[in-house]
Amino acid sequence: MGLFDWWRASEPSRPNVRAMAAGTEFFGFDDPRFKELIRGGDMGVTPRQAMKNTTVLRCVSLISYSIGQLPLHLRDKQSKEPARDHPLFRVLHRKPNGWQTAFEFRSYMQQCALGSVGHGKKGDAYARIVRTGGRVVGLIPLHPDRVEVEQAGNLELRYKLTPKGGEPFYLAQTDVFHLRCGLTEDGISGLSMVYQAAGAIELAMQAELASRKLFQHGMIAGATLQHPDRLTPEAFDRLMASMDARSGAENAHKTLILEEGMKLADSPATGEQSQTVEQRKHQIEEIARPFGVPRPLLNVDDTSWGSGIDALGQIFVRYGLNPWFEAWQQAAERDLLSDAEADE
Repeated sequence: MGLFDWWRASEPSRPNVRAMAAGTEFFGFDDPRFKELIRGGDMGVTPRQAMKNTTVLRCVSLISYSIGQLPLHLRDKQSKEPARDHPLFRVLHRKPNGWQTAFEFRSYMQQCALGSVGHGKKGDAYARIVRTGGRVVGLIPLHPDRVEVEQAGNLELRYKLTPKGGEPFYLAQTDVFHLRCGLTEDGISGLSMVYQAAGAIELAMQAELASRKLFQHGMIAGATLQHPDRLTPEAFDRLMASMDARSGAENAHKTLILEEGMKLADSPATGEQSQTVEQRKHQIEEIARPFGVPRPLLNVDDTSWGSGIDALGQIFVRYGLNPWFEAWQQAAERDLLSDAEADE
């Protein structure tokens, strides 16, 4: 009998046990989230929660919009001209499916590849390939939470797809367009940028929560009330009623009625408060660093928009976007073109 088996056996039977620890909610000891917590895994921030952080939102949207808005043309390698007669040209450039534009499709796929969609730790985007007569005529995006990648004994990949409300089934490697982050642990699935930055994101969220608490009740943070002697119980009750009337953001800046010669004195900002402000600024850089987004593009208030902004923009394109350009190009050649077409 293992440790968890003994633990369960020693407890009375209680279905639907619900608990929370370290920001993680789990139901029973068989819940994978509980086991991940015991192993020390970082389960404090989900991609959905991370996207509520403005720095993460800006980094993901900036990269995804950049990939989505740039034209994706299928070109003839010899003439360098757009191969407009090829069926794939229309799919990549204008209409991947019946409900998405090319911009919407590529932006969504890029979001998935960055790891900002779903609940997984991988940086992968999947689309089911629709063919007619051997030619690609459509790409159907697949939610990453519904796809699992497996490698068979012959080293070919297969994709286990679990549709909503349906039974799981397998797709062959030739039926899936797979865009992955270049960073990988196994060469099959990419690493999620959002998950890898989860520690920095969680710290930023905690710093934001601490700052929000300072203003939650609409009171003056760090102020003290000074009394020349001793406050009587009656005066104390009236003072507390006056303070309660000022609580809440909608009642901020209302006059506080003081009792028996009391004075309101502002306390200087503590080191902890100053450190909180600096920590929030520092976390912007910590979060943006894995995405390769320069400070000016994050609208940081102390950033100078001078002549060097063009150089920073070129740095972003060269080191932040170019790897993704290459990932898209090579993934399209591998999954959407035959060897003969890729050589043309």
